Amino acid sequence: MHFQFRKMAASSEPLQLRQQVDVSPLLKGLGDIKADGPLTAELTASYVGPDTVVVQGELSVQLDMSCSRCLTPVHEHLDIPFHEQFKLKKQPEEAEDEEDETIYVDNETVELVPYVEESFILNLPMTVVCKESCKGLCPTCGRDLNEGACGCNNEVVDPRLAALKDFFK
Repeated sequence: MHFQFRKMAASSEPLQLRQQVDVSPLLKGLGDIKADGPLTAELTASYVGPDTVVVQGELSVQLDMSCSRCLTPVHEHLDIPFHEQFKLKKQPEEAEDEEDETIYVDNETVELVPYVEESFILNLPMTVVCKESCKGLCPTCGRDLNEGACGCNNEVVDPRLAALKDFFK
């Protein structure tokens, strides 16, 4: 999946790009996150000005993860918005503003797969829960508290106040 600046400048129509990207190598070290199929990228590249192309669209993928509280399998569909602006850098000394979100490239042809993969990784959820009211696992016996109470005494007493625990008995 790529575009060329010269072809984009010569064309009056935006370029439609659709490709499936295998993201399983990106998820290799993440353990409990697995891709249930490839990531689908549906993008549109438009020439917007002198040596500038805007690529926007949507990435979608189905993921299999574990609930971060109770370890129940969770199937989640992610729709990730994609928006990048590319500018052809003609001279190596051309200054780049640090706050400018434009990506300056040296080559006439821009390969989009690395940018799609980066956007996917940056939009992975930090924590996943099976439901908002998930109670998790008992820290003592490991029972799923969503299925019922376990009867363990999980009362945590601050060690500085432990001497006062039996004061009113």
